Amino acid sequence: MTTPYSHRPGTDDHAAPPPGCPAHGLVADAFGDHLAPAGLRRLYGPEAEHDPMGLYEKLRAEHGSVAPVLLHGDVPAWLVLGHSENLHMTRTPSQFSRDSRRWRAVNDGSVPPDHPLAPIFTWQPICVFADGADHERLRGAVTDSIARIDHRGVRRFINRYSNRLVNDFCQDGKADLVSRFAEHLPMMVMAQILGMPEEYDERLVQAARDMIKGTETAVESNAYVMAALDRLVARRRAAPAEDFASRLVEHPAGLTDAEVAQHLRLVLIAAYETTANLIANVLRMVLTDPRFRAQLSGGHMTLPEAVEQTLWDEPPFTTIFGRWAVGDTELGGQRIKAGDALVVGIAAANVDPVVRPDVTASMQGNRAHLAFSGGPHECPGQDIGRAIADTGIDALLLRLPDIQLAVPEKDLRWSASLMSRHLQELPVTFAARPPQDVAGPPSATPGHAPRAEWQVESPRPVPAQGAPGPAAVPPRVTVPPPAPVEPAPAGSIPAGSIPAQRGPGAPARAWRAVVRWWRGY
Repeated sequence: MTTPYSHRPGTDDHAAPPPGCPAHGLVADAFGDHLAPAGLRRLYGPEAEHDPMGLYEKLRAEHGSVAPVLLHGDVPAWLVLGHSENLHMTRTPSQFSRDSRRWRAVNDGSVPPDHPLAPIFTWQPICVFADGADHERLRGAVTDSIARIDHRGVRRFINRYSNRLVNDFCQDGKADLVSRFAEHLPMMVMAQILGMPEEYDERLVQAARDMIKGTETAVESNAYVMAALDRLVARRRAAPAEDFASRLVEHPAGLTDAEVAQHLRLVLIAAYETTANLIANVLRMVLTDPRFRAQLSGGHMTLPEAVEQTLWDEPPFTTIFGRWAVGDTELGGQRIKAGDALVVGIAAANVDPVVRPDVTASMQGNRAHLAFSGGPHECPGQDIGRAIADTGIDALLLRLPDIQLAVPEKDLRWSASLMSRHLQELPVTFAARPPQDVAGPPSATPGHAPRAEWQVESPRPVPAQGAPGPAAVPPRVTVPPPAPVEPAPAGSIPAGSIPAQRGPGAPARAWRAVVRWWRGY
């Protein structure tokens, strides 16, 4: 067992008490079954896993916007809680580098190569561990390759895979939307984007989720994912195709096979974990939060806007590890020493009272959250994640408009790791329905009448001042078919015939065409 550190990160206090000395104030944590050096809290273990947000608020109250914490094995680090402090850290690589080789704990042997967080912090030849010119070269290859993705084509795949997943359980009348939808849709889509649909299976899904948890099997899971990506790189070197992997292989930046494989891993894992959590979190809010449902059904919030609100309230990554101090500096009133490790506190920053004094207030239209980090290392594929979430959830709700939570909300269970917190299950019930042809666009199926709160509509135009308007607008309007038009005699153009050709069904057809274009089918 690793001996707990007895000092805070960034200090050089050689007079500190010896590790584990019972006479120097070791205290039990909130759950009473773990001990930590006095004044320090762990970012792992029962308290962090059961109530991470509560832990963040305790740290904020005790230390302010930057707090000393302990990582797995009681390795010291700093957790940045303030919104502005996180922005400064992520936007100033000259002070806070992404190069993990600067970490003093690695260099002095305090953190072994088989540490549970090794898949996250072990230096690799990829853009997230680089600064300056190296970062620009590698990041440029990633962003250029992402820019060439056919987003309309991706939406087609999202719709198709969403309906394929719904087909697997729609006849049952019940399902767990985490294990049967949220965990699988992002991996199906990302495997297609990367160019490895044949590699998609349950083991790849579970390995991707396990490798960032800091578990005993994280290193093994990382090896399994990398083996699949190495096979993909070898195939694309021999036979390029129209996919993300081929674009990285052929990019003018001249990435090596190792660099290509590691960047594929980066994109796959980052996109998968964030999107799987985002889908589950949005669905939970739709099913449980009356304010959320009322806004959707009232036409004042589109599904993409609902996704954005969730990115504020339940960000897919709670933290990102890490940054490393280039030299001695100060942040949030704390003295940071060269080589100290820092953790980007995404969830804590999103509820920082300085920028969000009322956490219940709507953040509609505000994208200042840190769900995708910030600065030069901000997630380059965030729009793909948003597209998977809003298109996939839209397809699911269209197929199952009467979906309801099968258990009381208080019975929902969560699991957490250093970087993320996600629902273990989201059990729902609905009227059983037959499968649909997944090659075609999704459409509502017979069953219970759709409930108004599941309708996702754009805001309706407000009549001009003084103009007459209806007192209330019904949620759905049935447009009658246009009346038959008698053909006009040859050579004559009856008055009003041209406007009459545009029957009342034309606006509905035009709107459906816009919706089909937006959804990508």
